[in-house]
Amino acid sequence: MKKLTLVALAVPMMLGAALNLPVAAQAQAPAAPVVRGLPDFTDLVEQVGPAVVNIRTVERVRAGGRSGPGDEEMQEFFRRFFGIPLPGTPRQGPRQEPQEPSEREVPRGVGSGFIISADGFVMTNAHVVDGADEVLVTLTDKREFKARIVGADKRTDVAVVKIEASGLPAVRIGDVSRLKVGEWVMAIGSPFGLENTVTAGIVSAKQRDTGDYLPFIQTDVAVNPGNSGGPLINMRGEVVGINSQIYSRSGGFMGISFAIPIDEAMRVSEQLRASGRVTRGRIGVQIDQVSKDVAESIGLGKPQGALVRGVESGSPADKAGVEAGDIITRFDGRAIEKASDLPRLVGNTKPGTRSALTVFRRGQTRDLSITIAELEPEQAARRPAARGSAPPKAGEAAQALGLTVAELTEAQKKELKVRHGVRVEAASDAGARAGLREGDVILSIGNVEIRNVREFEAAVAKTERGKPVNMLVQRGELVQFVLIRPSR
Repeated sequence: MKKLTLVALAVPMMLGAALNLPVAAQAQAPAAPVVRGLPDFTDLVEQVGPAVVNIRTVERVRAGGRSGPGDEEMQEFFRRFFGIPLPGTPRQGPRQEPQEPSEREVPRGVGSGFIISADGFVMTNAHVVDGADEVLVTLTDKREFKARIVGADKRTDVAVVKIEASGLPAVRIGDVSRLKVGEWVMAIGSPFGLENTVTAGIVSAKQRDTGDYLPFIQTDVAVNPGNSGGPLINMRGEVVGINSQIYSRSGGFMGISFAIPIDEAMRVSEQLRASGRVTRGRIGVQIDQVSKDVAESIGLGKPQGALVRGVESGSPADKAGVEAGDIITRFDGRAIEKASDLPRLVGNTKPGTRSALTVFRRGQTRDLSITIAELEPEQAARRPAARGSAPPKAGEAAQALGLTVAELTEAQKKELKVRHGVRVEAASDAGARAGLREGDVILSIGNVEIRNVREFEAAVAKTERGKPVNMLVQRGELVQFVLIRPSR
């Protein structure tokens, strides 16, 4: 068990010194300014505290088990030739049977949680109960219950456990959309196993991107190991988040804490309570951010949307006509401001739903209809397509960009799963500085689709001299925009 060191502050000594001042000196001391507006959390603690629980997890470990065949032979060797048992093993009589394996319970960790219904459903983090053989929930009145894990979702780090009790105090769920940066919030939990600990601070940021499926609430509330799974509470006594992560170089609190928004957590918990698992939508694309330079060069204006770097064969996106190099700007009428918005919106869509997709492709906006599929375990990456020989190479225009390109054979197009483009044979100077290399396939220049070397030469010839040239490039099964800045 880790030692806890308590540091006493020197406040009593300072107070004693002040009390020994002459009366005249005390009378001349200026009055302390009155501080207004600081919150009082006492009522909130009394209101919400009884619904916050301590969670301990236990793992059963096999101990004193039967030795393996190799160990038995070694023990027999030591017994016969030296008359002693194998060092580190207990002595056994000649007729004593090997001991059967036994189990012992080992504490795994301590976390927090909160009651969301009077009949015993408790919400916590998935990592709090992950791998536990037994979950013990302790209420503030010291009653302890064995809990059943209803379900856990690792992607959002949300779990629901159930204790057999009724008439329990439950929290009130708040509206995350009303939460403002700078607003006071409070956390209750069991940091380092210290139950019913209250800390407070303010909301530092909202919509903080640290994961695919969750825009976290960032706070400066003191959260430490053991606080995980506890509630983040607003000044109305409502739960607005689940304390989940901290930013730390030491393992302790450093002023940055992250909480799962309660609206996202409740959506997950409803599915866990209904079926024990979470169903999410998918469309089968690999995406990336759109940079400012790329957005300006292709006429998109501001950097927004999700750049499609790859489309899975046979996926909903493939069937809907989405192409690598498209920029998805809207999903079901909702704008995609950044790439991480797309998996969240798609993930929250029920599989089988028919949705609208807006893409920006070669200077034009297109509306597509797509049927959402169910998210499956991530598939293993396919092996990159092999490279074959190529016909004659391009001339002066390509060389000005430091590129040697050649046309694709029909076999190469089939193998690379492309309908058009030219293959980079070599890259130097500006092309190499931009990151191009042998085997890359240039699909378009600006918003002009490239089908062969002649079209590549013509497109490059039309670009302004000395200005960056924007190319859509495929490498393996993924595409990306590349800006080549030629030397003046």
